[in-house]
Amino acid sequence: MLKARDVAFAYERQASLVIDGVSLTVPRGAIVGLLGPNGSGKTTMLRLLSGTLTPRRGDVTLDGVAVGSLPRRDLARRIAVVPQETHSAFDFSALEIVLMGRYPHLGAFELEGADDVTIARDALAATGTSALESRRFATLSGGEKQRVVIASALAQASDVLLLDEPTASLDLGFQLDITALLARLNRGRGVTMVVSTHDLNLAATLCTELVLLKDGRVIADGQTRAVLTRETVRALYGVEAEVVEHARAGRLTVVPLGRAD
Repeated sequence: MLKARDVAFAYERQASLVIDGVSLTVPRGAIVGLLGPNGSGKTTMLRLLSGTLTPRRGDVTLDGVAVGSLPRRDLARRIAVVPQETHSAFDFSALEIVLMGRYPHLGAFELEGADDVTIARDALAATGTSALESRRFATLSGGEKQRVVIASALAQASDVLLLDEPTASLDLGFQLDITALLARLNRGRGVTMVVSTHDLNLAATLCTELVLLKDGRVIADGQTRAVLTRETVRALYGVEAEVVEHARAGRLTVVPLGRAD
């Protein structure tokens, strides 16, 4: 279980807090969505959960152990991060990108072995990217790159996957592919996830629980169906919206209507 308790954070030379008194719990096997407008602190919160940032106040724990006290290699075996965009300075193949996820499991100066390659290829298969194994990462489309990066996170064999805007800048088809992939990984492999997103319909489709952030504070949290309402959409974004059950989709659908008066 990943937990944040009364976490506060501000960047250097910045007087105001970016995150102020945030508490949240990510149960094992859940998909928790972080929703909020630009500047609300979603990406910062993911970095605090991953241990790459240290809170000024409060603590972040994984199964009761402070993430800041864990060696980086040990933490990487437990938590994997999928950033919004991934750029490679070198001309790596898709398989080589996925093999990078095995680094936390290798000793000093140890090279990947046959078992690591097998794990990497299993991760490619799980994300539907086996055919891309030999392709140069730079030549892939945005959706293909995102699936390969998720495969690398799977190869890392971590308990928790943190994803920052996983469908941003993707066309509708790739958005559906990534959403279906994450749902399948959660159901089939039991991967626990925290997903930062602006996409309310992605959150309604994928997430079991939501945490709504505004100005670095939690304004609502809980089960998706209880939290995602026209009132919370108005409070979060200043937008009037219909939040209705879509008969064919079998889930909530958010339809923006316009700016709230």
